[in-house]
Amino acid sequence: MNELNRLQGLYDPSFEKENCGFGLIAQMDDQPSHWLVETAIQSLSRMTHRGGVAADCCTGDGCGLLLKKPDAFFQAEADQQGIKLSSVYAVGMVFLSKQADKRLAGISAIESALLAKGLTVAGWRRVPVNSTCLGAQAAGMEPDIEQVFVNAPVGLSEADFNRALFVARRQAEMAVEAQDEDFYIASMHSQLIAYKGLVMPRELPIYYLDLNDERFASSSCSYHQRFSTNTLPQWRLAQPFRFLAHNGELNTVRGNRNWALARASKFQTPRIPELQQLTPIVSQTGSDSNSLDNMLEVLMMGDMDAFRALRLMIPPAWQNVPHMDADLRAFFEFNSMHMEAWDGPAGIVINTGKHAVCAVDRNGLRPTRYVITKDRHITFASEIGVYDYAPEDVVEKGHLKPGQVMAVDLTTGELLRPTVLDDRLKVRQPYRQWLDAGYMRLESNPDGEADLLTLDNDSALTYQKYFQITFEERDQVIRVLAEDGQEATGSMGDDAPFAVLSEKAR
Repeated sequence: MNELNRLQGLYDPSFEKENCGFGLIAQMDDQPSHWLVETAIQSLSRMTHRGGVAADCCTGDGCGLLLKKPDAFFQAEADQQGIKLSSVYAVGMVFLSKQADKRLAGISAIESALLAKGLTVAGWRRVPVNSTCLGAQAAGMEPDIEQVFVNAPVGLSEADFNRALFVARRQAEMAVEAQDEDFYIASMHSQLIAYKGLVMPRELPIYYLDLNDERFASSSCSYHQRFSTNTLPQWRLAQPFRFLAHNGELNTVRGNRNWALARASKFQTPRIPELQQLTPIVSQTGSDSNSLDNMLEVLMMGDMDAFRALRLMIPPAWQNVPHMDADLRAFFEFNSMHMEAWDGPAGIVINTGKHAVCAVDRNGLRPTRYVITKDRHITFASEIGVYDYAPEDVVEKGHLKPGQVMAVDLTTGELLRPTVLDDRLKVRQPYRQWLDAGYMRLESNPDGEADLLTLDNDSALTYQKYFQITFEERDQVIRVLAEDGQEATGSMGDDAPFAVLSEKAR
């Protein structure tokens, strides 16, 4: 981050929105290949029209890849550098300051946090890059990019290992971010690795030399080309984030962030005893996609799977669907009491290393298409034809409808269609019984008698002052609601003074 990204003049970081290009390609049987990486880059390059570019024609708004970890490549690189890896390990992608003191402070913070969680730092690797392809603006903000290899202790499950990495990463961020705005951990996970930055899609494999290595093979890769509106591009805001890539604008993001702050004290899980010390978990200053990814991450680290978390955050339109299955309706109704929807036009791809997921929000205003080929590669993208598959090799193609989620289970090779996912989610818990036992609905009873509270004139006037009920409010709003059962219409604006400023309220 630089000085231009701070609150100043007419610019406010809270304006950050985006409307981008995104996609995900996966080999459904979890067979890694360098071809898949090359195809993801080719697909990304065909989305250049979806992204912004600076006046230097070389600085993009940000693009990147989130890949299932190329294990053979990292094993070979570690051997070459004398780094000993355990059977379960992670590679963290870290952006550091180019200032030596800040860079060392960032490295120290990461190592201290990992050590405190009982994890072993096996070594560091400087990521080979070619900075000559960067535009002037991108080069001026370019971080030092390094990878940290982290070994899991013997006997620690992979899920608990990733939770420990999450806690360590957040603790390192909290220790450093106030003093170093360049510090950012793009990914730190046993299954995933991110390569991203302020480069144009065609320059991504030129900048990151790793992407050209034939050993760099993966079985799933999400990709994203960013278009920034009302914001200034940053290396850290390039997508994909740690799990998702998002195309659209979350119209409710300010409210969602505020609710995350308000409910922070309720975030509890025995899986992460330190969770209360890691707040704020949801970014208050990044992009809407960044905040959405933060919430997805904490839900998944708390042992919620990606499908339940996605349905919790971005539910379909269910309230007024008359023929919806009763158990499915109960699932969505139960979820609605725990989190407000992150609503707005949204197309999302999620890569967890075990699942490749795509979703469209209830509005369906972000196109999302998919293609499955005979070699069992599936591609989700914001447009069709992102790479040159032969028409005769296509097994199936289609698009996701509003509110639908579709996924591939890379551990089994199963294609999880929208109805299959919903059918599985609705029966995991007895949601209908929970609602019947613990949910009280307020029913209207227009024909019944109600106990009315009566007030004398003086008391009524006192309460009207407390609640700023003016003559106009009483006669033109409340009276219309009471007598006609409809909301009054009128011009915008209210020049009635607050009670504390009004002589009539004294």
